[in-house]
Amino acid sequence: MWERRHAFPMAERLPSGHRRYRAEDVQRVAQVLREREAGLSVSAAIERVRRSGEETEPSLFAGIRRRRPDLQPIVMRKPLLLALTRAIEDESCAQAERPLLFGSFQRERFFRASARRWREFARTAELAVVFADFERFRAGPPAEVPVDRSAALTREWAVVCSAPGHAVCLSGLELPRAGRRSDGAREFEVLWSVEPAVVQAATEICLGLLPVEHPGLADTGLLRSTPASDHQLRLATAITTRAFGRLS
Repeated sequence: MWERRHAFPMAERLPSGHRRYRAEDVQRVAQVLREREAGLSVSAAIERVRRSGEETEPSLFAGIRRRRPDLQPIVMRKPLLLALTRAIEDESCAQAERPLLFGSFQRERFFRASARRWREFARTAELAVVFADFERFRAGPPAEVPVDRSAALTREWAVVCSAPGHAVCLSGLELPRAGRRSDGAREFEVLWSVEPAVVQAATEICLGLLPVEHPGLADTGLLRSTPASDHQLRLATAITTRAFGRLS
């Protein structure tokens, strides 16, 4: 049942159809049972065990680049990036049903400027999480996850929305400033995509950044695949139209 519902554990299949498990598989199943006894749901316990054996990806931007080196970033100044981000947020709020939502705001004060919008987004989300240099964790919604100021994520601007039939992500890495510049002159290398595989990769990275001491965040059914479809092309068109509308 676990294998069918959660793809865990994945056994070796003999020609006869019988399953064979390694000692490591048995240890991981035992760990899931211990997490269950501690009060976690099956899905949350399995996800915690999976994540305990994986190296956390510290950067969304770098993680996407490593997984998809074919994607080429473009340089945007903050006003254009903000317009594109708001377009993604608005279109996702209008179209996505029970999405997994993630946002990276670098600094807490940047999030506070958008807190009302994100509280509205979180109201209909399966999971809503924001990352910034918060002083402490807050359950939300959206959940506020602190990021150390020395971490790579504090240089990144991001929004990820993954829902059945709806997938979009944006990740921007702020470029070092050359001398003193205005806020509007801040520049970012930006990746954005409506390709389901890219959005799924971004969602996996964001889930890996969630604190293990708050296991309830992972009890969400986790990744939902979005097959490629004409809807994704229409989504890209709608987001671009909204972004240009904001700029005008």
